[in-house]
Amino acid sequence: MTAPRISARELIELLADPGTFRSWDSTPRDVATDAAYAADLAAARASSGVDESVITGEGTIRGRRVALVACEFRFLAGSIGLAAANRLVAAIERATLEGLPLLAGPASGGTRMQEGTRAFVSMIAIAAAVARHKAAGLPYLVYLRHPTTGGVLASWGSLGHVTVAEPGALIGFLGPRVYEALYDEPFPSGVQTAENLFRHGLIDGVLAPRDLPGVVERVLNVLGARDAAIDPSPPEWWTGDAGPVWPSIERSRRASRPGIRTLLKHAATDVLPLNGTGQGEKDPGLVLALARFGGAACVVMGQDRQVQRRQAPLGPAALREARRGMRLSNELGLPLVSIIDTPGAALSREAEEGGLAGEIARSLAQLVMHRGVTLSVLLGEGTGGGALALLPADRTIAARHAWLSPLPPEGASAIVHRDTAHAAEMAESQGVGAADLLRDGIVDAIVPEHDDAADEPLAFSLRMGRAIEHTIGALRTQNPDARLDARLQRYRRLGR
Repeated sequence: MTAPRISARELIELLADPGTFRSWDSTPRDVATDAAYAADLAAARASSGVDESVITGEGTIRGRRVALVACEFRFLAGSIGLAAANRLVAAIERATLEGLPLLAGPASGGTRMQEGTRAFVSMIAIAAAVARHKAAGLPYLVYLRHPTTGGVLASWGSLGHVTVAEPGALIGFLGPRVYEALYDEPFPSGVQTAENLFRHGLIDGVLAPRDLPGVVERVLNVLGARDAAIDPSPPEWWTGDAGPVWPSIERSRRASRPGIRTLLKHAATDVLPLNGTGQGEKDPGLVLALARFGGAACVVMGQDRQVQRRQAPLGPAALREARRGMRLSNELGLPLVSIIDTPGAALSREAEEGGLAGEIARSLAQLVMHRGVTLSVLLGEGTGGGALALLPADRTIAARHAWLSPLPPEGASAIVHRDTAHAAEMAESQGVGAADLLRDGIVDAIVPEHDDAADEPLAFSLRMGRAIEHTIGALRTQNPDARLDARLQRYRRLGR
């Protein structure tokens, strides 16, 4: 079903707190190249009630000051000519100068045909302004409205840190009317829809305009906590005896053991789930979100072992999605928290042809050299390359019954003993348990379980959340260069 079309002003009225919107627009310069185009512009002004295809300004959303730019589709199908492009660039640059988050609401058929190549090339200036805004560490949020196509989608419509779309909105690179004229057949149905883009990991959500202020509020709450005070009380750390590791492995595999979604539900606030790589892939076994643990705002990327067991093992797309999280962490200046809990990466033809080994390697390299604060959390199972890919960090903390191994112990037993009967013995000898990892300097601290996280999911999640907040708070006070050097050295020291 086609989405209802709302005007730019109606969108802003839905978003901005009453009475707070203030226009930034001045009279656009005359771009008419002939009498016919001048007549088109005059008619568009009369029918739309606006003087160009975009309106810009600022307002507050749930009390937060935000810059807003929105297309008016009734003005020549929201097309972007030179005057509209100049207005957009000026607004984006002003938002950057004033340190404001920016929310864009495109609804456009693309660049303006009456102005030809000059209008087409002006998309570069808009994209450059957005890139500078993001380079300043300021959020850029995009709400794709019905319809958004052509050069607008292929520039400032696809650069959001977070991108959501109207239900039923037509969103695509090549407009269906143009496609049919060029190829003498209709474009395949159901492809250029908001819902299909979400299914393919191209956008983060599909939601009605009335729900957009809540998303903006959550993003700004997270970003507003980048320097928030951390609870000074120390977390609870485990200091007991090691004991045998096999009971821990069995506990980590319990179906009722709390995973990443339980942790976020109980221990985090302002959680905003993100979706996919933004490049046409998603893996249900990888969770990506913006969130706060107390006063510690962060990007969270983590493995959902239950989904991996129920639907599909962790594949290369999951690690490409994780690398989107790494980029967001860098761009937004947020600490990066990786949650490790996996029975192992996919062993399949699809994973091999999709470049799983290369994705593990790239994940390792990017995490080791990440400029911001990084924390990895061993939450439960830590099997193989899938676990290793998210491990490098300034600090690593582990749940008491978490573990890390190059293979599941049964696999290690099969290699050494040609059977699986020696799994417990192999786990012990390989030093895979949390206490062994602490001894070897792979883990920095252990969060206790009383006596099994599966039997106390709420209390355990809160305990782990407190440990995450405390650790991020300690790391973010360190000199970035010294912190990076210490991260590199921690792995260099292993085995010395």
